[in-house]
Amino acid sequence: MITQSVKKVDRNETETLLSQNSTFEGKLTFNGTVLIEGKVSGEIFSQDTLIIGKDAIVEAQIDVGEVIILGKVTGSIQAKRSIEIKSSGHVTGDLTVSSLVIEQGALFEGRSTMTKPTNTPQTPPRPDSPTKIK
Repeated sequence: MITQSVKKVDRNETETLLSQNSTFEGKLTFNGTVLIEGKVSGEIFSQDTLIIGKDAIVEAQIDVGEVIILGKVTGSIQAKRSIEIKSSGHVTGDLTVSSLVIEQGALFEGRSTMTKPTNTPQTPPRPDSPTKIK
């Protein structure tokens, strides 16, 4: 479980790490879990998990399965499952997601659009007339 400090992230579960001293510009696509602790600008795409570390600075259009934000993000974020903004997180941009968690102390400047969960079965339609109970 991710808590307040990115130091508590189990790096054995993280498949890719962009360290604090790294800078990336362009289009990033990945499978698995990616932890960003440096600076990233451009576009980020995945069906999996993106973790924005506490000291990270990300300026990007993000479209991922889920994202956990402990650092600073500027740009739109679309997530298929969830977006979590931890207390140290700062997001400026629009969010589109079915599950949004913003911890106390986090900063969010923008608009959020809530969508229906993609893996949840839909409720069957109601019949036009009431059902008689015998």
